[in-house]
Amino acid sequence: QVQLVESGGGLVQAGGSLRLSCAASARTFSIYTVGWFRQAPGKDREFVGIIDVAGRNTRYGDSAEGRFTISRDNTKNTVYLRMNNLKPEDTALYVCAARFYQSNDWAYWGQGTQVTVSS
Repeated sequence: QVQLVESGGGLVQAGGSLRLSCAASARTFSIYTVGWFRQAPGKDREFVGIIDVAGRNTRYGDSAEGRFTISRDNTKNTVYLRMNNLKPEDTALYVCAARFYQSNDWAYWGQGTQVTVSS
């Protein structure tokens, strides 16, 4: 069982930056792939990005490419989402999820942290 807790959200002006954290309670966190997703009111959940178990490979959704960076520190059981040049359309609830590295099933989800970008 893995519990995920996000933090770091808040209110920021357009053009600003935030770093979100996803802290996991897993004895062997390094066997889990972690993804970030977001959901704005009235919209479908959107893929933001993903990082592999070692933190060597990442992939991003179109809206995040070039502005967002995912990293992880397995010694701290934490994954980070650094967001730069934020735009009002980035306003959403940001949620991290984890899956066993051999699985395609996002089995574990956090509660999310709200990011609001003002224009």
